[in-house]
This record gives sequence, structure tokens and C-alpha cells, in this order.
Amino acid sequence: MTRIELASSGNITEEMEEVARAEGVSPGFIRDGLKEGTMVITCNRERQSTIKPLAVGRGLRTKVNANIGTSTDREDPQEELLKLKVAIESGADSVMDLSTGGDIDGIRKMILRESTVPVGTVPVYQAAFFAKGQGKSFVELAPEEFIEMVARHASDGVDFVTVHCGIRLSTLERLKKDPRLMGIVSRGGALMAEWMRYNKRENPFYERFDELVAIAKRYDMVLSLGDALRPGCLRDATDGVQIEELMTLGELRDVAHRSGVGVMIEGPGHVPIDEIEANVLLEKRLCSGAPFYVLGPLVTDIGAGYDHITSAIGGAIAASKGADFLCYVTPGEHLRLPTIEDVKEGVIAARIAAHAGDIAKKVPGAVEKDVEMSLARRRLDWETQIRLSVDPQRAREFRSSRLPEDENVCTMCGALCAIKIDREGLGQG
Repeated sequence: MTRIELASSGNITEEMEEVARAEGVSPGFIRDGLKEGTMVITCNRERQSTIKPLAVGRGLRTKVNANIGTSTDREDPQEELLKLKVAIESGADSVMDLSTGGDIDGIRKMILRESTVPVGTVPVYQAAFFAKGQGKSFVELAPEEFIEMVARHASDGVDFVTVHCGIRLSTLERLKKDPRLMGIVSRGGALMAEWMRYNKRENPFYERFDELVAIAKRYDMVLSLGDALRPGCLRDATDGVQIEELMTLGELRDVAHRSGVGVMIEGPGHVPIDEIEANVLLEKRLCSGAPFYVLGPLVTDIGAGYDHITSAIGGAIAASKGADFLCYVTPGEHLRLPTIEDVKEGVIAARIAAHAGDIAKKVPGAVEKDVEMSLARRRLDWETQIRLSVDPQRAREFRSSRLPEDENVCTMCGALCAIKIDREGLGQG
């Protein structure tokens, strides 16, 4: 039985109890979330003995994902292992291997072997690479080859897979009549659109969704329904094709859930601040409260080189309104394959955004961390402040780089430290 089937039967498993302890909620809350489909646990049956199960969904701490993986221009598996290490050390709750170059099977297996957190993939990327290796175009792939690639990833132990099953022929017709400024910016979405246009056939992931569900059920793997039509610029946000795709994903979510398979819904993208709440509410309404996995959202298009900041702004707002999972964006987004330092910067920025959202959502244990930090600041307890920081290493580097004459204060205010003055005025020394 899958987790959803067990929960629907009223069972509370050891895994549910473990997750409940980690989240600070009751085991019954976890069971009910799985039963309702407002929560998933990302842990392939093949990996249950090697990683801690990760719960994502309503009422839980907002999680953070880091993307790593090779490209056709840079195929260094060892560098990807370093990125994996840095992502986990920086606090990422999961990683996605988006490799499109080199020995993709070998890289995925290596990451699965070394990762202590759940791993996701996008099988259609490898399908494109596979076609090239066979000396044919991506559009020449048969529908069963797409399904077989998903099965390959599942059998390797991947915990969640992105499948772009919501983009359909009818959606492409709508897009043709009402063109976007940026068109399709999702790699998986662009590939599927190209295949459909060339073959004049429906999306194989949509037509054969029942086969995807059967694969996912076999491994208790989560299906992350990809937003092939996420907006790639503010002008395209919350348009007709985006909402049409979301409605399709909601229908497919119901199909999967009835079969006992967990589903997440992926979301935008580039979205103006004033539209973020509406996007979250739409997903929750149209997709029966399924966990919402968002990329950003990026709140401006001009942040090149700083898109971890534009993303963190949108991510904090999205999380506060109910988004459950933030996919990090690095400073190099839109410009380059992320470096090791980019990975760390992206994870830290997304963690800050997730925590800010959790405070607003009143997630158990969230604001208590900030109260503890405030008490440490009140005491001028620098060691505790550093320990509680989202990035203790950087906090210590900053603190030690410019120590004042009076080590009880910092060099911003020095002798005019407001906290010290206030404490002395109250006779607290």
C-alpha cells in the first residue's frame, strides 16, 4: 500500500510519526494531510533506508529545493557532487538533478547514492539527450519512450519527478491566438510543445497519465506536475494559458490521488507582487489544496545577477499565502550554470524567504527562533547570535572582520550602541 492508501485506511505508520516529530505536529495531522492530498512525503521505496522522509504541504514548515546538474557545456560530475554537498550543508531540504550532459544515468545514480535528502529529476531532459545519442530528433521519440524514461528514474530511486503533463494541443492553439511576450520558457514545456506541433498529437504525458500513475504507485514516488507554461516575464503572468494548464493539472491531481499517488503542483515563475496571492489561491482552489511548489516567484525581470533576491522577495510572499515548497533561484539565473558559491547563495536566500513565510503562516516553532535571536541581541551575546543565524559561517566572518575596541558591541554603533546605553540606563550593566 502507498502512504496515501495507508492514511486513507486510518493507519499511522512509523514514518508518519517520524515526520510529525520533525514538524512539531501530531501524527494524526500528518495522516490526515496525506489522506486529503494536502501533503506528500517524498521518499522513494528504494531509498527508505538511506534518507529521512520529507513532508511537504499545508501546515508544515516551508521547504527549500536546490537545483544542480550538468549541462552540455559543462559536464563535471565532481563539481555537481560539491554542489550537492554545499546545498545540503546550507540547509536545502531536497535537490533536483537537472543534468543534460555527460553520463546522465551515472550522474543521477551518484547523486542518489551520496544525497542524504530527497532527490528529484526531470526525465524529459534525459529523453532529449537520449534522442540525440540515437542520432534522431527529439520529435521522433515514440510516446512509450517518454514513459520508459520516467520508469528508469523511478527504479533508480528518484523521490519525485517533474512531468509536464498539463500542456495540451488545445493550450497551444490558445497560445497561437493570444501570443505571449516570452512564449514558453520552461525547457520541458518547450520540448513537449515542439513534439506535439511536429507530430500533431496530444501530449504523451497527458494521454498516458495512467501509466505515470502506475509507475509512481509502484515506488510510492511523488509526481510533481510541471508548469510547462509558467510565465517567463511579468507581462505574461496569470494569463489564460497558465490558468488553463493549472486547471488540467488539478484534474490530473485528482486522478493520481484516487489511485493513492502523491502529487505536487509546480507554479510560476515571474509574477508581480500584487498577483502572487491570487496565484497561490488559484492553485489551492483548482488543485484541491495540493502542495504548491514554486520557482521564486521572481517579482521583477531586471534582477540579472541578483535574482536570488528577486526570487526571495516573491518566495516570502508566496510562502506566507500558502505555498509549500520553494525552488531556489541563484544569482546567476538567466546568465550561467550556477557555481558552487551560487548554490549556497541561492539556498540561503530561499531559506530566509521560507522562514519569513512560516512566521506569517504561524508554523509551529517558526517565530520562536526569532524570539531567541532577539534575546541574544538584547544580551549582546554574540556567540548565540552567530549560532542562530541562517548562515553562521558568514555571520562569524562579518563579526570577526571588524571587531571594535569594546567587544561587547559592533562597529556599526560602537560606543553609541543603543542596547548597551539602554541596559546601563536601566542599571543592567
